[in-house]
Amino acid sequence: MSNGREIPLLDDTLTMILAGGQGSRLYPLTRDRAKPAVPFGGVYRIIDFVLSNCLNSGLRKIDLITQYKSFSLDRHISLGWSRVFNHPEQNEYLNIIPPQKRVTENWYLGTADAVFQNIYFLQRERPKRVLILGGDHIYKMDYSRMIEYHTDKGAEITVACTTVPAEDAYRFGIAQTKADGSIYGFQEKPKENPTTVPGDPTRCLASMGIYLFNTEVLVRRASDDARDPDSAHDFGKNIIPEMVNDKRPVFAYPFADEETGEPAYWRDVGTLDAYWEANMDLIEVDPKFDLHNPDRPVRYYVAPHPPAKFVHEVETDKGLRRGEAINSIVAPGVVISGGQARRCVLSPQVRINSYAVVEASILMDGVNVGRGCKIRKAIIDKRTKIPVGMVIGYDHSEDRKRFAISKNGVVIVPKEMPFD
Repeated sequence: MSNGREIPLLDDTLTMILAGGQGSRLYPLTRDRAKPAVPFGGVYRIIDFVLSNCLNSGLRKIDLITQYKSFSLDRHISLGWSRVFNHPEQNEYLNIIPPQKRVTENWYLGTADAVFQNIYFLQRERPKRVLILGGDHIYKMDYSRMIEYHTDKGAEITVACTTVPAEDAYRFGIAQTKADGSIYGFQEKPKENPTTVPGDPTRCLASMGIYLFNTEVLVRRASDDARDPDSAHDFGKNIIPEMVNDKRPVFAYPFADEETGEPAYWRDVGTLDAYWEANMDLIEVDPKFDLHNPDRPVRYYVAPHPPAKFVHEVETDKGLRRGEAINSIVAPGVVISGGQARRCVLSPQVRINSYAVVEASILMDGVNVGRGCKIRKAIIDKRTKIPVGMVIGYDHSEDRKRFAISKNGVVIVPKEMPFD
């Protein structure tokens, strides 16, 4: 931003991150943790991407709204993020806010209800704008540009949007826009006949679940919605379509690469296949999503570990015994002792023992792969010890006797799974 308004715009903006998602489609990875706390990319958790975006955008007033099995998320925030944002003398903070009252067994009825139940924090802070973010997507974004766009357009709400294949439109809110970016129609997760982008019948303009509201509008709309017994209390299902129908100034902010103008990388990792694919995106020679760009780093926290270690290079009567990783991400503390990792994401303290071969897989913290194992296209959750000689991912009829398998054939081994 170069028009001299950067500081007032950011100082007058409060960020609310909705990080209470149960993530049922990611089960069993979400058996013991909230979706934003699921590990990603070797050393990160999913929540690290939105928090890094806030940090890189200069947003320092954040309320993190939690709900489902939040212990590991709370601990991660306390250890790795609280000291970054919490500077009371500068009016900077990162508050972890659990549900304030129980409405149903799920606590919050929807995204709008989650904000409504925490209106007290808006009334206390009195920001001019509220940026509402999800805590479960993988992307890099400069929110300050969206705030400037919102202000310049005179919008009451701005919805960040990206294009998605028309066949995936049923998973998103689909916006219809005019040439000036204003939204004149909104379909929430259309099951058929979604509106496509003009000139391209294969793509739709989808909401990213990122909303920038003028505070007074948000408070009024959320309060009215809370009194409606027939509402789903959701931004995409209720509040945004109602504002569009009322012909309020609702705008779409196009999320695009600053250099090419093409849609920037954004992934909803809400399914096991999408999660596996997004991790695999990281290990390409020319990755779709580059973690190594120093201009917009993704911050993370892991406990201290020694450097990764690769040992053995010797021919034996069992074959080549060599520790190596090819086209892989290898975190600190990993030991590859005479085994091989190919196109893998290896988290801290993973160990791959001699003659084991692991391919196209995600191994989370502390996984130990026994000698002679063969593993392909799998996600193995934390601290699981794979017995000597086990084969995973080669025969799905056998795999199903022990493990869950995704629609696209990814085998999921739960956290600390015991083996006979």
